[in-house]
Amino acid sequence: MLYTLNGIFFKVHNELGSFCREAQYCDAIEKIFIERHIPYKREVRISRENDLSKNNSNRVDFIVGNRIIIEVKARRLVGREEYYQV
Repeated sequence: MLYTLNGIFFKVHNELGSFCREAQYCDAIEKIFIERHIPYKREVRISRENDLSKNNSNRVDFIVGNRIIIEVKARRLVGREEYYQV
C-alpha cells in the first residue's frame, strides 16, 4: 500500500506542479483514490484518547484503509508550526 500511495503522490505532483494549494492536491489525490477503489476518509477529526475536551482535536487530510494517516502540505519548506501539527 505504501508504494501505491507514494506513486499517487508523485503522479499528482507531476500533474499539478509545485504551486497549487493544499485543497487542489487533496482533490486530485481523492480522485485517484476513487478511481482505484482505495478505501479512505477525508478530513477526519482525531483526538487523543485521554483528552476529554474537543478543543485539542486535530483534523487529518486522509485516513487510508483505517491505518495510514496522510497530512498534505503545500509548502516549499515545512516549518516548526507544520511539524508540530503533524
